[in-house]
Amino acid sequence: MSLPAALDTDLLRAFVLIAEGHSFTQAAARVGRTQSAVSMQVKRLEDALGQPVLSRGKGGSVELTPHGHYLLTRARQILALNDEVLTTFRAPQIAGTVRLGTPDDYAFAYLPPILKRFAETHPAVQVEVVCSPSSELMHRIKAGELDLTLISNGIHPADWLTVPLWRGPLVWVTSTRFAPHRQDPLPLALADRKPYLARGQDCEWAGAAVRALDLAGRRYRIAYTSASQIGTHAPVLAGLAVTVSTLSWLPEGLRAMRPEEGLPELPEFGILLLKGKRPLQPVTDALAAHIEESFALDTGRAVAAE
Repeated sequence: MSLPAALDTDLLRAFVLIAEGHSFTQAAARVGRTQSAVSMQVKRLEDALGQPVLSRGKGGSVELTPHGHYLLTRARQILALNDEVLTTFRAPQIAGTVRLGTPDDYAFAYLPPILKRFAETHPAVQVEVVCSPSSELMHRIKAGELDLTLISNGIHPADWLTVPLWRGPLVWVTSTRFAPHRQDPLPLALADRKPYLARGQDCEWAGAAVRALDLAGRRYRIAYTSASQIGTHAPVLAGLAVTVSTLSWLPEGLRAMRPEEGLPELPEFGILLLKGKRPLQPVTDALAAHIEESFALDTGRAVAAE
């Protein structure tokens, strides 16, 4: 039997709808066809593949065959790529530059896949990425120097419109090879707050760490400071201090501390998206929507994997 030149996406779409709803009737209603027409599409697909992909179960239910289970995952991928390509070429072309701010640790943890997907769907848009602490980014977006920015929760003014992207716990971070967390007083490596205190701002993570230690009565000393969160990792890797971070991204050589290791619990915090008062358009709205959708999609995948 000769193989077909290509799989018909209409046949794959009918198959996916039937597999997800376990019903020919529901699939037919969703695509606006008769049940017999949808059944014929499945037969054509099975003829093209040379294997059955669906079988009738008890009570008229529809079940996937082993080949059907194999096909379902790949059919979804094929259809998603097909739809993405069509959307990209049929949508109005958006071009221009958008200025995006982000703390450096968010840039490492979240931005690479987000920017990659955005470049694929908006090839004519240039994204200028500015990495700074949240307090500095808040100052810059107020001054009109940024169109969008990611910041830590608690930095923005109460009257500023924000979009919540993610929420999760802070953790104490130590070395995988050394044990600076056993020292007394506890040596800390924290983001340097001094450049931003004049503006009435503070480093949310550093403040949370200090408050937790004060409440627990644990002695500590701020042994190292850095203008960026990434910069706090160097002394921790060397076994000279501990720091605070999220579990989203830790370089090799660092680990999150366990509750039984004696440091106080840290609060949850959130990541927010802020839009400038006079952002460049329409590229800003396109990137903002893409970032929001990406965080929602990646969070859903993480929950499903737990």
